[in-house]
Amino acid sequence: MKLSEAKPGMVVRIESIEASELKTRLMSMGLVKGTKVKVLRTGPMGDPLAVLVRSYKMAVRLADADRISVTEVA
Repeated sequence: MKLSEAKPGMVVRIESIEASELKTRLMSMGLVKGTKVKVLRTGPMGDPLAVLVRSYKMAVRLADADRISVTEVA
């Protein structure tokens, strides 16, 4: 599943990030394979996606979240 498909309240684990101009930046902000991410909410029109990564909140555009493969954590 893609991060863009995750619903608020879900906890997911990063599996991979597709090659893009933002891959290095996303990885430097903590979005690396194996990291748990909690989806907090979406913006008013569904974009961007607010997520909790490690101990901080960040916003990810849906176009970028669509490049991040995740699996749901129970």
